[in-house]
Amino acid sequence: MSRTPSKIDQIADAWVDKIAELNPTFATYIGRPSGDDKLDDHSPEASEQMHTEMKRVLSELAAATPTDKVDEVTLDAMTQDLQLGVELHEAKVERRNLNNIASPAQGIRDIFDLSKTGTEGDWVNLVARMNAVSGSLDGYMRTLRQGIEANDAPARRQVITNIEQAEKIAAADGFFKQFAANAKLENGDLQASLKAEATKAADAATAGYQKFVDFLKTELLPAATEEDAIGRERYALFSRSFLGAKIDLDETYEWGKEELARVTAEQEAVANEIKPGATVLEAIDFLDNDPSRKLHGTKALQEWMQKLSDTAIEKLSGTHFDIAEPLKKLECMIAPTQSGGIYYTGPTDDFSRPGRMWWSVPVGVEEFDTWRETTTVYHEGVPGHHLQVAQAVYNREQLNTWRRLASWTSGHGEGWALYAERLMADLGFLDDPGDRLGMLDGQRMRAARVVLDLGVHLGKPRLDGTGKWDFDYALDFMGKNVNMSPEFVNFEVHRYFGWPGQAPSYKIGQRIWEQTRDEYAARKGAAFDIKEFHREALNLGGLGLDTLRKALLG
Repeated sequence: MSRTPSKIDQIADAWVDKIAELNPTFATYIGRPSGDDKLDDHSPEASEQMHTEMKRVLSELAAATPTDKVDEVTLDAMTQDLQLGVELHEAKVERRNLNNIASPAQGIRDIFDLSKTGTEGDWVNLVARMNAVSGSLDGYMRTLRQGIEANDAPARRQVITNIEQAEKIAAADGFFKQFAANAKLENGDLQASLKAEATKAADAATAGYQKFVDFLKTELLPAATEEDAIGRERYALFSRSFLGAKIDLDETYEWGKEELARVTAEQEAVANEIKPGATVLEAIDFLDNDPSRKLHGTKALQEWMQKLSDTAIEKLSGTHFDIAEPLKKLECMIAPTQSGGIYYTGPTDDFSRPGRMWWSVPVGVEEFDTWRETTTVYHEGVPGHHLQVAQAVYNREQLNTWRRLASWTSGHGEGWALYAERLMADLGFLDDPGDRLGMLDGQRMRAARVVLDLGVHLGKPRLDGTGKWDFDYALDFMGKNVNMSPEFVNFEVHRYFGWPGQAPSYKIGQRIWEQTRDEYAARKGAAFDIKEFHREALNLGGLGLDTLRKALLG
């Protein structure tokens, strides 16, 4: 039954309109065409404007009276989110916002992966968007200069990494040059004049990144700090922003160490199932040499992902989850980039673009191990991110636009995806010891990240008691706890050092999801129905975890 929109719904819907206006890449992500020819403004002035708008909306919310339970949840969630946004701005975190994965340095380029390319109108927008790259980077550089002036620049390690990344984009065969060179329509080629405009715009975008490279080398690098740790005060803000919850950081650090030991022991037990007497590394070697667990080529990978995903949807629908028809379409894709990441993008508001699971395959990689990635398909697809995100989009009769499309924390989202992985093991989908080892491999990595991230940024002593965490110790620690290439481990540790609080939010979020479910079950007693819990939780949309607990447990 559809709700009559309340005053709080109207405030929430208007806030999404304002976010889409101020952040065109957000508009593209949610499927609004109004921003497809623009890029975000990362200047100090834009940051101030966003700060002003957040305080305005907070005032409007403070004057509004909830009409029902839905309003109460929206009011709590939006107030928490906006207050934190104000605090982050006042802590001036944007002036040192540079890392190797999720800062404007990457985001300005990354949005082109989601931009429409099928029609001439789409390419007119893309020409304008490529022409906006330089200006967007200019605003970003002015913000970073504020950090230089305040002696609050990013860490040297992050600047060097970004120089390497930006140089690849600015190269003669860089992203924008290739993007324009490969430009085509869904049903044919671009007109020659539009193709020429795209080529010219790509040159301008490439030049913008070259200017950014020069800035990083000549201005930011000399001012960069040698200190990697962000410090307890700012870390607490980042932790709240990624969890939507306040946690005891020191207790969580101790729990992280205990959880890492527990998962490691579980992994060792499964290794013994795979090959009696084998260590984890020996079991991994055994699995890696099993031809029945190999896929050859990206076509085989894509087809395997799609089949596994379709099967999960079919078997879970109506048993442990209610899955509406529009959600049953999940496209498994090979990404146009080659970074090695695996990720999910949600559907547009009208489901004209379905939810998609992307695999960015590095250059030269042609062989894939199914035992490693079965759990990844569940994490990114169903019952993971796709079910969570798409269900909120689908629930338009109960949720306002902000609840469906704009309310997101990685503790809620990524915590749910890890919850989903463990749930699939509990439901028997990972009974194969190899697949279960793959799940535990990921769980061990996420537990290790809790220890590393908190250890580094809070200045904790090393686990061996010798000094504080530093990069070399963190690299060695991570290398001993994940089954991945040295290159990937190096990238990941750079990520944790430059994006404080984000990586631990996965495992901490899983912890809070499981605690919430267990408390919910205890209150229901014999009447507990896990499908009912999942329905009620997912129908709330993306919420900070403190708001989620309050909504489910009262």
